[in-house]
Amino acid sequence: MLDTISDMLTRIRNAQMAGHEEVEIPFSKLKLAIAKILEEKNFIESVEKDGEGTGKKVRIQLKYENISNNKRVPFIKGIRRVSREGQRIYAKKSEIKSVKNGYGFSVVSTSRGVMTGESARKNGLGGEVICEVW
Repeated sequence: MLDTISDMLTRIRNAQMAGHEEVEIPFSKLKLAIAKILEEKNFIESVEKDGEGTGKKVRIQLKYENISNNKRVPFIKGIRRVSREGQRIYAKKSEIKSVKNGYGFSVVSTSRGVMTGESARKNGLGGEVICEVW
């Protein structure tokens, strides 16, 4: 697999469309950091690291909004990879845009770790724009 972050975002998107309660993703520190940001912003219920050695997984409990007794809608309406393997997208602090007029957020990898675009702007940091979530 070439782009593991795209794989993670696709697994989350597909699990929510299928109505699954949780999704498991192969572990990496970057994936765990992105999942922690999703949890911090209340787009998912919880995140935990599971397993040992080469069998480590990131287990994500998905979050849904109940519309009626038998209908529920995922909290994550859209999730999109911005920087790809073949074309990295970097942004200065002044170039980090808001997502969906503030209804979403971007995830940026900076020199001080992975954080939201808003946090990066406040801290005066730029970096690689990993994905956008709304």
